[in-house]
Amino acid sequence: MVKVIASSLRKGNVVDMDGRLYVILTAENIHPGKGTPVTQLDMRRISDGVKVSERYRTTEQVERAFVEDRDYTFLYQDGEGFHFMNPETYEQTAVPPDVVGDAAPYLQEGMTVMLSTHNGVPLTVELPQRVTLEIVETEPAMKGQTASSSYKPAILSNGVRTAVPPHVSAGTRVVIQTSDGSYVERAKD
Repeated sequence: MVKVIASSLRKGNVVDMDGRLYVILTAENIHPGKGTPVTQLDMRRISDGVKVSERYRTTEQVERAFVEDRDYTFLYQDGEGFHFMNPETYEQTAVPPDVVGDAAPYLQEGMTVMLSTHNGVPLTVELPQRVTLEIVETEPAMKGQTASSSYKPAILSNGVRTAVPPHVSAGTRVVIQTSDGSYVERAKD
């Protein structure tokens, strides 16, 4: 265990509080006009998935757990969860759906992800920042609709809804931001 100051904690870090491990979902440093700056942490307890919120003075010491980050390749999903393989040892690991969370629709077969483990237990899965998906359904482009700020709804090949520019039609491959599901650009392939 390593003691670090609360303001240095980031999303994905794992901390040890009272012998229990928590993964940080959001970390925000708040500097009020008067008073001491604080760090607001939203965390998920790894053992049972309970979400908790804590506030620390930014200079307070917090125990950070040793976590191993390694690249894994996504294989498939079944009733046990999501299966990943270590490309160096070919060892397979099953990750429960609650650990994968909102990232699940963006997982693609053969995708390389960063899997964080503590004593062999999977804690977090970090996807690449962008994925390329195909649009399966969207409204046809309207003539004369050239305003760059207007977007239209679309459904991606993974079933997720997003908003795309008017010139994008069904069957087009687009690049999507995995963090929030937003449209980035047309795929170059």
